[in-house]
Amino acid sequence: MRIKIWGCRGSIPSPGCATKSYGGNTTCLEVRLDDGTLIIIDAGTGIRELGNTILRKKGPQALYLLITHAHWDHLQGFPFFVPAYMDGYSIRVRSGPVARRSLEHFLAHQLEPPFFPVAFGDLKARFDFQPGDEGELSINGTVLRPVALNHPDGGYGYQFLFAEKKFVFLTDTELGQDHPGGLSRPEYLEICREADLLIHDAQYTEAEYRRTRGWGHSTYRDAAEFAVESGARSLGLFHHDPLHTDREIDGFVRECRRLIRRRRSRMRCFAVREGMEIVL
Repeated sequence: MRIKIWGCRGSIPSPGCATKSYGGNTTCLEVRLDDGTLIIIDAGTGIRELGNTILRKKGPQALYLLITHAHWDHLQGFPFFVPAYMDGYSIRVRSGPVARRSLEHFLAHQLEPPFFPVAFGDLKARFDFQPGDEGELSINGTVLRPVALNHPDGGYGYQFLFAEKKFVFLTDTELGQDHPGGLSRPEYLEICREADLLIHDAQYTEAEYRRTRGWGHSTYRDAAEFAVESGARSLGLFHHDPLHTDREIDGFVRECRRLIRRRRSRMRCFAVREGMEIVL
């Protein structure tokens, strides 16, 4: 499995000199299975360049799009995903146990007037909106399990299981406060137990969290503490706040690594950056 990051910023795109290292595009990940199957997680602004790359490299014409939730920063790039406009492409949209009509509405709403000049019905790709049995998918030997997020309005992260490897993606989840539909800490710990890679929401500093508690995001320190407790082998800090500069994020990583050493853990920790590729 190969994972490429096309967007890892939270809340709103934040291009500029101060964010060029980690990137300013919002959430979008490419997950490429060993057989070449393409799975896209979320349609934040990072999906625009992913779509252009698919066209340039003549990538697979059948792909999966996993939606975590319908907040704008996770969908706002969809109107600029060029494969959606082209004949021959098949896009299988999936999420957790979400109704088919809700999934379709999430994407169609991005193209409704007066917000966008092209209607969803004018797209030429073939769309399939079937969430599957309880949201769990099995794709060519890889099992994808949705994980309820602890976030306002709900949502789903994903657990990937394949060839005795485990990858867990938990964006937009708050470790410091409970939200309706979220899981308990022991449940999250079990899901992430000894994950080969955990990518976890780490948007806030502790000072910021004193005024943003309840907004659905974790501090980077809480994410590191949680990852150590879960026994994860590698932690990627994700959903960077739009106000955080590259230099500040570098500092967060150093602080997390000190925390990990104090806990006598050998877990690897890094901040996810746009363009990064991870092979499991």
